[in-house]
Amino acid sequence: MITENTLNLLEFSKLLKLVSGAAHSNDSKKAVLSIHPLRKRHDIETRLTLIKEIRTLSQEGNPLKFAPFADISDLIKRLRPDGAVLEAAELSAFISVLENAKEISSHVMQRESFPLLTGLTGQMTGQPAVLNVLKKSIDSEGNILDSASSALSELRRHIRRNEAVIQKKLEEMMRDNRIAVFLQDDFITKRAGRWVIPVRMDSKGQVAGVVHDVSKSGETAFIEPLGILNLSNELENLIAEEKAEEIRILRDLSSRIRDKADEIDKEHRVLIYLDMLNCIANFADRMKMEIPQINESGIIKLSRAGHPLLTIALQKTDRDIQVVPLDVQLGGDNNVMVITGSNAGGKTIAIKTIGLLLIMALSGMPVPADSSSSFPLVDNVLIDIGDEQSIENSLSTFSAHISNISGILGKACRNTLILIDELGTGTDPEEGAALACAVLNEIQKSGALVFATTHLADIKGFVFRTEGMQNASMEFDQKTLTPLYRLRIGEPGQSHALIIAKKYGLPDNVINSARDMLGGLKVQFDNLISDLNEKRAGYEKAIEGLAKQHKDIEEKQRELEQKISDAESKGRKILSDAYKEASDILINTKRQMNAWLDEIKKIEKSKIREKIKQVEQAQRSVDEKAKQYDKDAGETPKIENIKKGDVVYVRSLGFDAIVREIIAKHNRIRVSAGGMEIEIPLSDAGVKRGRALQLSREGNLKDESPDKVVESRINLIGLRVDEAISRLEPFLNHAALAGFDEVTIIHGIGKGLLAKAVHEHLESHPLVRKFRRGEQSEGGYGVTVVTLT
Repeated sequence: MITENTLNLLEFSKLLKLVSGAAHSNDSKKAVLSIHPLRKRHDIETRLTLIKEIRTLSQEGNPLKFAPFADISDLIKRLRPDGAVLEAAELSAFISVLENAKEISSHVMQRESFPLLTGLTGQMTGQPAVLNVLKKSIDSEGNILDSASSALSELRRHIRRNEAVIQKKLEEMMRDNRIAVFLQDDFITKRAGRWVIPVRMDSKGQVAGVVHDVSKSGETAFIEPLGILNLSNELENLIAEEKAEEIRILRDLSSRIRDKADEIDKEHRVLIYLDMLNCIANFADRMKMEIPQINESGIIKLSRAGHPLLTIALQKTDRDIQVVPLDVQLGGDNNVMVITGSNAGGKTIAIKTIGLLLIMALSGMPVPADSSSSFPLVDNVLIDIGDEQSIENSLSTFSAHISNISGILGKACRNTLILIDELGTGTDPEEGAALACAVLNEIQKSGALVFATTHLADIKGFVFRTEGMQNASMEFDQKTLTPLYRLRIGEPGQSHALIIAKKYGLPDNVINSARDMLGGLKVQFDNLISDLNEKRAGYEKAIEGLAKQHKDIEEKQRELEQKISDAESKGRKILSDAYKEASDILINTKRQMNAWLDEIKKIEKSKIREKIKQVEQAQRSVDEKAKQYDKDAGETPKIENIKKGDVVYVRSLGFDAIVREIIAKHNRIRVSAGGMEIEIPLSDAGVKRGRALQLSREGNLKDESPDKVVESRINLIGLRVDEAISRLEPFLNHAALAGFDEVTIIHGIGKGLLAKAVHEHLESHPLVRKFRRGEQSEGGYGVTVVTLT
């Protein structure tokens, strides 16, 4: 179990205090401040998911809408006994709770993509029956409203009328010269609940009435004149009845709440929990925190992590300083990490960040780190951080340190995280290092995860030689003589005590003397580490160069892919043009064959028509392939993008035409082609193709249609309504341009649906002057004869 002392040392309580600032009730604030690590992975992940859903709502612009609400737990306890009655102000506290519950439940239940929030709020109703009666009876300040009951409303009306009569009579008395001469002042007031007038003490016997009070100076007597005595008595009776009615109302309201006490208590607890989660979500949004992963494999991994309290502290300063992100991983083959480096280099902050973020994750809170960060489900966090010297217990720093270490050794086990700051310090360096190495060796056997900091060189060597342990260091800039606060895994660090001492003004002779005293081996060791760091920096620079080269290669590859794509597009364009040309050739061939057909109608007629059908089939195949390569084949311009004079391609004609009129209301346009005008639906228009319509000398349409010969009859039998209408539209356009006065539509009789649809289409068609059913000789009711304009 993680102790309160551990949470305090990691400043978790300080963090919770900041989180609780967004709470909407005292109970919610207490709930935030009492957050502790959870024991079960399911509970942790459930809380994290709830917070994620709340944050998603906020990011979508629909945050949970909390309003301040009262703490009603004690009120519910007091109300549970039969006959218990709460005051009006106490009952009004329930209104804010029930209104919040109703609002939030309604808000969440409208969404289907938040299963956990929906499940949590599914039983919340806000108790509308109770809430409506409360709002009708009591205002937010705890006053009983006239609308609480008709009897109360009537009584208060009588009271107001009675008081008005009393005030009027008193005003008349005060204007009466027989009484005015004895008055101390000209105001009306109340004393002991009775209406009175101020009379001079020396004249109180001159005004008949009852004295209810005397001023502090003793110069004024407050007298209730006899003339209003009956009215005042009647007023008191009314007030007593009003009080009795108010008590009855409070008793009724208390009873209603008592009947729903369990449900209201449950909704109140859910509301507090939701407010607590909302506080965490708001803080996470503010700090740009992410949902971490929870694992049971005993591995801790932090990616771009930062200490939230340090971040907030830096935000309050005027300097533009950012927290250097922490990247660290421990577990699996290695379970001990010893961090070394210079003083004030960030070692302690590093292990505090690890500990605090683990506590946050186990408490179901997002963390200031990448979402790839993962935390182990541990049972305990054991800490020895800071100066634990105790005057009261006569313990030195070293004694307190060893006392803590002893406790840690006794509790260390698997599923435990251990954080030790300045391991082995406080005593002789050699003895301290020996003790520290022995402690690390013992803790490693327990299977616990250990992060420790130290300055002792002997510990670095022991860690380097021991399997399952890792060295790490906080980087230091040799040129600027400043710490960089970046954690470097796998390398021991240097304390840089002499360098830092020189930077802060220690004389050179003292520095040199100290260096001589260190001895050759220590200097050589430090120089070796320094050389290794320089080489590592060189390698990193080389890697950056390779990364840049790789990026350049990727850019060139993207350019090459673009060129290939352009070439493929050009190829498709060439193929499209080729297929169009082939289509034109087939059209000319078909026209010639139809001409031959007219000449030799009586000679091998069936064979010739068969050949024509084959050519038409080949043409349709070519057109289909052309459409695959023609990117404009299916595009239809928008009505607002078309202007008079524009050239568009008319699909039903197979030619370009000039826009003469835009009929936006009906989504149609009027176009001219070959000297004639027709009206077409916008869906029949496309991007211009450069194919102009030509008429014969007689003014009729030349047979340039890509589909078929212009005929005066069309057969729609066997087609669906939508398919029939789609064929009818281009037929009418071609017929009009060909100069036909009359055409015939064959639709059959059947159930009459196709004929009805054809007639409805013809009624509003701009090319149709009139239409009629066919004569018996023309096909009867199975055809429709159309006269064109």
